[in-house]
Amino acid sequence: MELKIYQLDAFADKVFTGNPAAVCPLETWLPDDILQKIAMENNLAETAYYVKEKEGLRIRWFTPAVEVDLCGHATLASAVVLFNHEGYEGNQITFNSRSGPLTVTKDSDLLTLNFPTDTISEIDLSPELTNPFDIKPVKALKGKTDYMLVFESESVIKKLQPDLRQIAKLKARGVIVTAKGDTVDFVSRFFGPQSGVDEDPVTGSAHTSLIPYWSKVLGKTEMNAIQCSSRGGKLKCKLKGDRVEISGQAKTYLIGKIFIP
Repeated sequence: MELKIYQLDAFADKVFTGNPAAVCPLETWLPDDILQKIAMENNLAETAYYVKEKEGLRIRWFTPAVEVDLCGHATLASAVVLFNHEGYEGNQITFNSRSGPLTVTKDSDLLTLNFPTDTISEIDLSPELTNPFDIKPVKALKGKTDYMLVFESESVIKKLQPDLRQIAKLKARGVIVTAKGDTVDFVSRFFGPQSGVDEDPVTGSAHTSLIPYWSKVLGKTEMNAIQCSSRGGKLKCKLKGDRVEISGQAKTYLIGKIFIP
């Protein structure tokens, strides 16, 4: 069996930046263990698969270790594959997913994701949350799948060196760390060793938690953000009621084939 595979750098205006994602268009769904093995072999933060079903395009996302409910950068990458390489006509794509319908709108090279907002609530700064970090956060929140820790400044976010083994013990997809930005509205990083990703370069899905939080704190609905990973990523963010819009670019790095016995 031969499968197409694309690799793109998402939330990036040039290759070797942003967050790499693999995208595999499928005619029909393969067994889950094969999908997981391909993602493990790719060894990227996410591998996305999509299939054209009667109800429309359905998308799924796998880290090297698990299937996840939502992924922003691999959805962005999948849309670029459809628009630029797979002959999709039109400027808007709707994917069906485990998180409901997700739309991606194209305006020249800029793509905008429309995702549901996360439901977040403040929780106690427990030792299990603070112990993995060499600097103590000022606030803790919990969303549907992630913890979010707020720190004093952008400089703190950049120099954090967390104990990933302790983070891996938390019952969550991962931990978002964030602070008010110096040159943008807010900055963040994302650690998910329990999901097979020690630090994700740019995490679109984390911004479904970050955008409503910072919108309330800053008193604005349109914001610019940076994820302060070593590769870095820039995102334009907007809160629209119970939805968020996350905009960025993606660049194709590789087009190839997978050979499965």
